Amino acid sequence: MAPTERAPAPRVLLGVTGGIAAYKAPELVRRLVERGCEVQVVMSRGAREFVGALTFQAVSGRRVRDDLWDPAAEAAMGHIELARWADVVVVAPATAHFLGTLAAGLGGDLLSTVCLATTAPLVLAPAMNQAMWANAAVQANRALLEARGVRFLGPATGDQACGETGPGRMLEPNDIAAALLEQTGRLRARPLEGLKVVITAGPTREPIDPVRYITNRSSGKMGFAVAAAAREAGADVVLVTGPVALPTPAAVRRIDVETAEQMYGKVQDEIGGAHIFIGCAAVSDYRPREAAEQKIKRSAPEMELALVRSPDTLASVAALPRAPFTVGFAAETHDVATYARDKLERKRIDMIAANQVGPDCGFDRETNALTVFWTGGGELSLGEGGKGQLARRLVDIIAERYRAVRSDKKPSSRAG
Repeated sequence: MAPTERAPAPRVLLGVTGGIAAYKAPELVRRLVERGCEVQVVMSRGAREFVGALTFQAVSGRRVRDDLWDPAAEAAMGHIELARWADVVVVAPATAHFLGTLAAGLGGDLLSTVCLATTAPLVLAPAMNQAMWANAAVQANRALLEARGVRFLGPATGDQACGETGPGRMLEPNDIAAALLEQTGRLRARPLEGLKVVITAGPTREPIDPVRYITNRSSGKMGFAVAAAAREAGADVVLVTGPVALPTPAAVRRIDVETAEQMYGKVQDEIGGAHIFIGCAAVSDYRPREAAEQKIKRSAPEMELALVRSPDTLASVAALPRAPFTVGFAAETHDVATYARDKLERKRIDMIAANQVGPDCGFDRETNALTVFWTGGGELSLGEGGKGQLARRLVDIIAERYRAVRSDKKPSSRAG
């Protein structure tokens, strides 16, 4: 019997920045190494004030890198080499200063430059005073980075070195190590490798006149999170999005539209060769029959607005002769499961992800709760969580169901 071939060790680049929680970082290295990882530590200048490089070298077995201007390393473009080497880049602790640096796209030292240059997933474990974590600027940076596909682990809530209590503690090394091993295992599997995935996101705007339009409360955050997760899973991702104030996820091709008709047209242009279509956009079901050429003035006490149905992008994709694996979304205010199953059958799609929306859930929030239904009576609750976390779970299920029912079928070769 031939010996079993061992999988290569996951390669973790650990960035350490200058916070008091840096004292936990050597323990994180040890936890990762004992789980079979190769760990390369990159320290910021501030981190050197808390922990010595020799400590990291002793537990990792690798020389610590801490200088963008190291003549020996940079002669061979060392920061690019490090960026390409990693399966995943984790920064623990990640200070408020580092979050701001990364959000601004600045590369003033080795660690920030590696984070900008890598195509590997980036994971941050924040650590700072609870008031700093709650600061509006820090939260804006967090939201911006999450929208770009950066994953956050923590922070935890508890006692802090400053004597205060609240959210801001770095997660314990064992918890971070466990989460990273889950991440690197997923990376090595890359369940959507080589597949083209077309995703729609955000709202549409249907003009009434040059200054008014019909729209909805969708922020696009869920669709953008799904796009980032699909790219992380190895897919070639095309994201067709309505008007949103979100940055494009890394390595995703983005197409901006405004109306339901424009979204329909761009999806038809892109669907050729697609293996999977995920309709996450909140498309306007109806649009004004005619848009006024000039602003409508307030005069009569009442005004009637004639509406007609918008084109149904999701159903049109599912109806293609060689349709891709088609996934819809159902955002409902009540009877979520009933309406989701009806939409699944009525539009003849392969899967649907359903969630409840209202004043306190769903739209324009950082969290969501999804239940997935698929043809044949399948159902799975993904629970509640951050939209990035839910998107990764959803993409895993989509990949699993795609392999189960569509791996022997060719993708669509033309638009509808």
